[in-house]
Amino acid sequence: MAKFFYITTPIYYVNDKPHIGHAYTTVACDVLARFRRLQGLDVFFLTGTDEHGKKIQKAAEENLADPKSYVDRFARIFQDAWLALNISNDDFIRTTQDRHYKAVAKFWQIVKNNGDIYKGKYSGWYCVPCETFFSDEQLVNGKCPDCGREVEWMEEESYFFRLSKYTQPLLDLYNDKKNFVMPDFRRNEVIQFVSQGLKDLSISRSKFSWGIKVPDDPKHVIYVWFDALLNYLTAAGFAEDEERFKRIWPADVHVVGKEIVRFHAIIWPAMLMSANLPLPKMVFGHGWWTMEGEKMSKSKGNVVDIWALSKEVGVDPMRYFLMKAVPFGQDGDFSYKNLKEILNSDLANDFGNLLNRTASMIERYNNSMLTEADKFFDGENYVKLRAIFDGMKERIEKYYDNLSFSFVLEEIMTLVKGANKFLDETAPWRCFKENGFNTQVASAFYHVFEVIRLCAIALYPFMPSISSDVLKRLSVKDNPSWSEFEWGLLPLPCRIEKGEPIFKRLEN
Repeated sequence: MAKFFYITTPIYYVNDKPHIGHAYTTVACDVLARFRRLQGLDVFFLTGTDEHGKKIQKAAEENLADPKSYVDRFARIFQDAWLALNISNDDFIRTTQDRHYKAVAKFWQIVKNNGDIYKGKYSGWYCVPCETFFSDEQLVNGKCPDCGREVEWMEEESYFFRLSKYTQPLLDLYNDKKNFVMPDFRRNEVIQFVSQGLKDLSISRSKFSWGIKVPDDPKHVIYVWFDALLNYLTAAGFAEDEERFKRIWPADVHVVGKEIVRFHAIIWPAMLMSANLPLPKMVFGHGWWTMEGEKMSKSKGNVVDIWALSKEVGVDPMRYFLMKAVPFGQDGDFSYKNLKEILNSDLANDFGNLLNRTASMIERYNNSMLTEADKFFDGENYVKLRAIFDGMKERIEKYYDNLSFSFVLEEIMTLVKGANKFLDETAPWRCFKENGFNTQVASAFYHVFEVIRLCAIALYPFMPSISSDVLKRLSVKDNPSWSEFEWGLLPLPCRIEKGEPIFKRLEN
């Protein structure tokens, strides 16, 4: 049986349509999921929507809708967005589904039976958009430290989770498993926060009704974050399919934005410790996108429309740009100038041009047929090109282990540039002019097309449609496996299909 690999996006709050931040997280997870499938792993890739809480109830009321109809509409928008971006998720979890209600009720009872839930009274500053309480010390200029919005004072009866009990176990976890929180600077932030000591967490609300009812106390609804985090268990089969749950859980990686790392790296493992369940292997917090140096917001009119962008430049090129422009984990700045430069340089000028000009020559020289060639020619230029490829497979695998997507793409483009240089230096057109289409000419072309094949396999997780098209043009199967990422596997003879240019230069 193939090894399981379980990867998740956060579940997205359905108070607006998806934006580039949602797309960034989801494409990153899709790239990793597709790569693990290339490796032969049995992948379970989960995304979904978070649909409870006061913010949703308030938004529904403002739109003269009942909460369920409101969240149904936005959940559909998210599902349509991921279809449009060619996201290969295996499941789409919604926190309003019956399976999730069952899982939350079961988990609540386990934690309560273990003595980690008690009833008390809570008072504090509450940020409705963030669904979070803050102390006086945590506020910044009297406002929410996370989103900068106004907060309101709330006092209510509440159930509490004994989060404080897990201060030391969490610190031990971060010390024992260095890659539990990634990147390292996020881990250091989490350790610093937990080292100050944790307070028990209010996990129910009684002043609004849109949420999962507390078992045996329907006056309370469960705090949206306590409910939402459990989606990862629900989708794995918790409370419904014990055998499936044992096979899938724990998650290999939760990919989240930096603003919710604390929920996933502190509250979530503490909850699982309380329930005596295995912990996820990694929580990876990536950075935020700004627009031309400014925070994106609808009021400023600088929000990137992912539908318009994908239509303008193409879905695969957009996916490529999102993964190439910024080292994953760092903050990034979106600019159309940078978008144009990256796509024109990498995809149009380097990779696209390499395929187009070589396919054109083989069409003219030998009726598009690549015939007998020396796959391992030992001339100086050939040796230099293969030297770029040496060790590339292992380097890419290591980058994926650390979610270093931009470094994977740098590796691929280094090989592409090497092939362009090789073609210029060997100049097979000169040999053809003097001696016709002989083994020396065929060998030069073979090396270039072999690089194109290898790069199409490596690019497949990022650009599945375009990569499949390229592989078809080389007369090889368009559903590659990672085992085929080895030099010399392009079959001979083979027909090379020129086709239309795979990338169009961006002008405006």
